[in-house]
Amino acid sequence: MDTGPTIRITQVADYVFTVDFSTALPALITDEAPPIGGGTGPFPEQLLISGVANCLCASLVFALGKFRQDAHGVAAEASCRVERNAEGRLRITGIGVHIRLGAVAADMPRIDRVLAQFERFCTVSESVKAGIPVAVSVADRDGTRLK
Repeated sequence: MDTGPTIRITQVADYVFTVDFSTALPALITDEAPPIGGGTGPFPEQLLISGVANCLCASLVFALGKFRQDAHGVAAEASCRVERNAEGRLRITGIGVHIRLGAVAADMPRIDRVLAQFERFCTVSESVKAGIPVAVSVADRDGTRLK
């Protein structure tokens, strides 16, 4: 079995941790959101949804390139729903990712083919979907919903 990336996490104080990705990358400071933590860095829920959104955007860029479509940039906004389970524990019960292209759909003649398959390239969102619903929408520059 291939091993994926490895990180190291070290507690700095209270809920503040450094996340060491490798010697080639700067460490990331994380913290819990107030009132538990001080909010001095991204908290775990933000890291999870940023990973899902980033992977989806990268997968979309890959698919756009495969079909030689120029989206003039890709941007996304991601959010998650946090609710209590039967034991009263907080759990992420859904993730929403809204992706916006920098071009209008009319300028991308094969955008339908791109949209039909880009999500399948995303390792992170496809893995997360096994336990958390992930809703993805895509709009063009003018706000026209394409997916």
